[in-house]
Amino acid sequence: MGNLQSATKEELIEIVRMLAEQVESLQARVRELEEEVRRLRRGGGSRGELCIKASRVPKEKKQRKHREQFFVRRKEQADEVVRHAVERCPDCGRSLQGGWEHSRRQVIELVIQRKVVDHVIWARRCGICGKRWLPKMKSSETQVQGKRRFGASVQSLVASLHIGGRMPVRMIRKVLWELGELSVSNGEIVKLLDGVRASAEPEIAALKERVRGAPAVCADETGWREDGENGYLWGFFTPSDRYFEYDKSRAAAVPKDVLGEDFGGTLTCDFYAAYNWAGLLQRCWPHLLRDAKEVAQLNQDRPEVVSWVEGLRALYQQAKATCLALGELPADHRQRLRERRRLEKEALKLARPYANDADAPQRLLAQRVMNHLHELFVFVSDPRVPGDNNLAERSLRPAVIARKISGGTRSPKGSATRMGLMSLLATWSAQGKGMLQGCREILLPTPAP
Repeated sequence: MGNLQSATKEELIEIVRMLAEQVESLQARVRELEEEVRRLRRGGGSRGELCIKASRVPKEKKQRKHREQFFVRRKEQADEVVRHAVERCPDCGRSLQGGWEHSRRQVIELVIQRKVVDHVIWARRCGICGKRWLPKMKSSETQVQGKRRFGASVQSLVASLHIGGRMPVRMIRKVLWELGELSVSNGEIVKLLDGVRASAEPEIAALKERVRGAPAVCADETGWREDGENGYLWGFFTPSDRYFEYDKSRAAAVPKDVLGEDFGGTLTCDFYAAYNWAGLLQRCWPHLLRDAKEVAQLNQDRPEVVSWVEGLRALYQQAKATCLALGELPADHRQRLRERRRLEKEALKLARPYANDADAPQRLLAQRVMNHLHELFVFVSDPRVPGDNNLAERSLRPAVIARKISGGTRSPKGSATRMGLMSLLATWSAQGKGMLQGCREILLPTPAP
């Protein structure tokens, strides 16, 4: 604008006119913004505009309902009581006596200490016959397996940490040293594990027989390495039993040998051909639906393929709902068989149009449904049979994690020990039994009366 004091009258008038125009323009802009703010506060405006909702009216807070049960740890019987009191007054220094209980705090500690016991054997001679007599040492008295130096509690702890906790041998040595300054070599830990496995031979054999005689078994296999060579870890599972076995082969001879050629139960498995020898099969639906989902993702631009996959998934949901509706009806009941045949007809109707269509992306899945039609809905006719193989998948998961940690086993004996101990500890876990308790019962069996 220059210097206003030296400006002429005409220049001053022009400056005033320009300022008046700016003021009028700004006032118009302010009015537009105020109108927009009012519209936004009312929640109006066109689509895509930001709406500012009015503040909510504060609700009256209701009185909180007191719980009938407090989910806190109950206080336990104290083994030791420690009293804490101020001996002198912090202000004047006078000695304080007496007092009363103000509050109580309970602390739970786990005390683990090393204990070395010398069992001294005394020889005595009979004064009449002159014979020398020595006492017969029982495992229940010495609390040790055989002639080992380490007791059953140490042996049980090693087996539980290595198999149940998936802890490497080196870490077990460190834990034992920190807990009780117990120095154990790698070889001794391996011998302790082998000892548990040897004592459990009858229990493992009985476990295998229970799996063979079960009405329904879930089976699966995964990779395992022995001495750097690839092999396979086979698993056979029931709701209360777990059985593992290692073999270099993935052929049908392995499950046939474990379950027996005369296996009369129903085997739940995926679509791997090694299980085809079994008389009664229930194929895993999640495996089928997983492959179908992949087909749908690869053909998202083809609505008929996506619709077919959704129909297959809906059929499985319908089968599960049917099982719930049938409730407690026994296996192979007339109504169960009727529903199974109905579902098989629905599956056949869904798969037949695409089984021979070379241009259909779902052709292979449709052929699989038709080839295994009578193995898809066994769980409808028999409530003891699961329609999925989730039990096997979950049971194999700890072994897979252990394989990633250790890389497998180093010898056939090591594989046999691990398979046997995994079978035992997983079975005890499924039955709600403690690992330490189970190992001690194996190592120190109660003598028959």
